[in-house]
Amino acid sequence: MKITEAYRILYTLVLCVQTVMVIACFIRAVKGPSIADRIVAINMIGTQIIIMVGVTALLLGEGYLTDVSLLYALISFLAVVVLCKVYMGVFLERQAKMRKEGQENA
Repeated sequence: MKITEAYRILYTLVLCVQTVMVIACFIRAVKGPSIADRIVAINMIGTQIIIMVGVTALLLGEGYLTDVSLLYALISFLAVVVLCKVYMGVFLERQAKMRKEGQENA
């Protein structure tokens, strides 16, 4: 067995494991008990996909996929920031509503 064949097998196994991990994170994103768990799961999915694109770049020997990976990292980061901003807005709105109801009852 040549070293290139060994690397090809290794990269294929890594991609299979990463796929299973993405599926597990997707399940966590759907079933997560809280919004924070869902946001973390979505962030993990983004990170796993970035790793998968990098491994695919190594497997195929294509350097441009590294640029795709970096671009996806930026988009994933912005998506998580937007989700956190929306979540914090909803959370603060709920807190203000609860305080207002508490003051009316007192």
